[in-house]
Amino acid sequence: MISFIISILVLILGYFTYGKFVEKIFGIDQKRETPAVRLRDDVDFMPLPAWRIFLIQFLNIAGLGPIFGAIAGAMFGPAAFLWIVLGSIFAGAVHDYFSGMLSVRHDGLSISEVVGIYLGPNVKQVMRVFTVVLLIFVGTVFLMGPAKIIDGMTGGVWNLWVWVGIILGYYVLSTLLPIDKLISKLYPIFGVAMLLMAVGLLIALVFGDYAIPEIVPSNLRNMTSNPEETPLFPILFVTIACGAISGFHATQSPLMARCMQNEKLGRKIFYGTMVTEGVVALIWAAAAMTFFGNVTDLNGAMLANGNNAAWAANEISLNMLGGVGGILALLGIVAAPITSGDTAFRSARLILADIFKASQKKIKSRLYISLPLFVIAFALTQIDFGIIWRYFAWSNQTLATVVLWTITAYLIYENKAYWVTLIPALFMTMVCSTYILVAPEGFGLANDIAYIGGGLTTIGVLVLFWIYATQRKKVLASI
Repeated sequence: MISFIISILVLILGYFTYGKFVEKIFGIDQKRETPAVRLRDDVDFMPLPAWRIFLIQFLNIAGLGPIFGAIAGAMFGPAAFLWIVLGSIFAGAVHDYFSGMLSVRHDGLSISEVVGIYLGPNVKQVMRVFTVVLLIFVGTVFLMGPAKIIDGMTGGVWNLWVWVGIILGYYVLSTLLPIDKLISKLYPIFGVAMLLMAVGLLIALVFGDYAIPEIVPSNLRNMTSNPEETPLFPILFVTIACGAISGFHATQSPLMARCMQNEKLGRKIFYGTMVTEGVVALIWAAAAMTFFGNVTDLNGAMLANGNNAAWAANEISLNMLGGVGGILALLGIVAAPITSGDTAFRSARLILADIFKASQKKIKSRLYISLPLFVIAFALTQIDFGIIWRYFAWSNQTLATVVLWTITAYLIYENKAYWVTLIPALFMTMVCSTYILVAPEGFGLANDIAYIGGGLTTIGVLVLFWIYATQRKKVLASI
């Protein structure tokens, strides 16, 4: 329990200390006119109150991540606590802050376009395709995921595909309508519900008869049922993405970059929401480690139920929160993924609009771009959900890695403290390269060989990046 409380306090302290340090490195300009004001179109570019933007951004980036990812990550034991805390402060929040603020500085551009500015046109083309594919994966995952949860909660009263159709219909509306029509009205309600659920679990953990394992050397080991098949490195660092670092966040930040009225709000909206998500992930990880008895019991329960994190989340909510838990579970566990799915499609629309320089003022133009996205996503629902999820998890962390390298290039070009993103960029490069080498959906290599391959890949990426960044800096200086 002591380690858990300290972890929460460290996260909060990180916002006021390291967050302030990162903000100083970027150098905000409170007098600079933001895209929300300068480019206002009352569809995507629209000034919104800071509190509303905070809740929208929080729900955008959260989804199922800090719940399902934290529960699955808890199977590794208290090492998950360390990753959530250190990952959120030094990687995830830094990634979110800079990606959001660079979008603010570049007229609310999507992340693929920002990447192109600092890593060149060739990388931009790759990132355009990669990011849109990732967002379609997200939309598909958050289409089938909540549909299955609702179908289970209602006892199969309706066919699963009826729920899929209803959710898809909502996605169409939220993607096409101006941001103040659905998203800015519904998100604050669902965001508060998700936070209340987390606070309720926190109170239950603190005042209930629960023994949260401590962060001590004997517990900092791989506590999964089969450590050889699920090595702590890199599996834990991909399993817990939202709640530590997630590339998906960089696709969401431009949505709010187009609604901010002042650059001083950046730390609260981008860094602050990531820290908040980290706190939520900590609470769910702690609940998972204790509700079923201990970490070993958690692994046994998950194995017996097909490693179904949705089942575990539902059990924890209903039993630890009582009658209110059912309502909060419905709002938090169902609404949260839906509100990430809809903004995934909205982000994909904006990226494609940026690519083709297509005005989004008319709803007809929005429909032309969005319709193929929905068709592709629906087609992907016919593929095994587990396969989609695994490739989404890896591509999500890979995007985060590319964004970290992009920010590092920006800091080098601006002669600023680039080490704040270089270090996490190197770490995440090692994570992603090792994961794809060791994972069954990747090359399935032996752990030792994968570690060597991951290390060599990371060194190679660093060398190539340094050569390219040096050349690119000269190009940008001449413009």
